[in-house]
Amino acid sequence: MKKQILILLAIVFLNSCKNNDDFNLQTEVVGNWQLIQMTGNIPNSTTKGAEMEWQETYQFFIDGTFLKTRNRDGIIKEVSGTYNLKNNTSETLELNFTSESEIIGSCTSNIKETLKLQSETIFLSSWNACDGPGLKYEKVN
Repeated sequence: MKKQILILLAIVFLNSCKNNDDFNLQTEVVGNWQLIQMTGNIPNSTTKGAEMEWQETYQFFIDGTFLKTRNRDGIIKEVSGTYNLKNNTSETLELNFTSESEIIGSCTSNIKETLKLQSETIFLSSWNACDGPGLKYEKVN
């Protein structure tokens, strides 16, 4: 009987650890992320800050939704949707937009983006895999 109780407690403990890891990752994602660097396909074409073609932010919310905002030449465009955390060899965010928009940077779909978490405070767009710019974002809060 003691062995059964110990096995049950071990299973509960292991499951609670797994859930905490997922929760921590989502907590790390929630907040404001700002575009800090753009890299083109031409060597030495990296731009930062005000030198970039546009300014851009993502706001990720705890309920699994997000808002993407782009300011290009004083014209502000926004698009929203939901995100999912994908766990494979690297942490990946899959963004599903509610509508098409010219500010969606994607290789596969007009309503989906993929972002790779490089660290707790940096993520990279996968758009450069299909000749889009390399975009690097930093968590600002």
